[in-house]
Amino acid sequence: MEVKLDKQYPLDVDAARAWALLTDLKATAGCMPGAEITEQLSDTSYKGGVKVKVGPAVAQFGGTVDVIESVAAERKMVLRGKGADKGGSSASMDLTAIIVPDPANPAHCVLNGQAAVIVNGKFAQFGGRMMVQVSDMLLAQFVENFRQTALTLPAGEGTAVSSAAATATAAAPATAAPVVAREINGLAIFWALLKSWFGGLMGKKA
Repeated sequence: MEVKLDKQYPLDVDAARAWALLTDLKATAGCMPGAEITEQLSDTSYKGGVKVKVGPAVAQFGGTVDVIESVAAERKMVLRGKGADKGGSSASMDLTAIIVPDPANPAHCVLNGQAAVIVNGKFAQFGGRMMVQVSDMLLAQFVENFRQTALTLPAGEGTAVSSAAATATAAAPATAAPVVAREINGLAIFWALLKSWFGGLMGKKA
């Protein structure tokens, strides 16, 4: 089953810092709850995983992420990711992300993302509409973590994101540090799917 997404997220951070964060895949992956880069295979290929927790149960997905294209002049990044779990489910995603400056406010920008996601196995049974709703929820959480992390970077600096973010966070008061969710909330996903299923059921009855 294939799901296509086309999203725009306004950010209250300048395009330079947003781009600096986007090009650091380890830091960017850390903004997605449950995801992390575990190994750099080459200059453009990375190995990582995503952990989903539902109560005491934990599902672990492993895979790779490849940088297909990175155009600094356009602040454009094209990524391809694929992975699978031990149960035989698999997923792949082609993602194009572009940072667009806000001409009316240099301190703001827009994160544009287009993605084609293909899922196989048990996740395909949820259907396209449910997968879009779950994707929207996860992306909203990712974007908020991305925004908070980008804001910790020094303005106008081109230094590596990981070290710059760590320095800025250490120097700032504890209350200013970004609060990044480290796990995907499987219960929230299940609840979103359940509401969608009931909504569809009531619609059919009506």
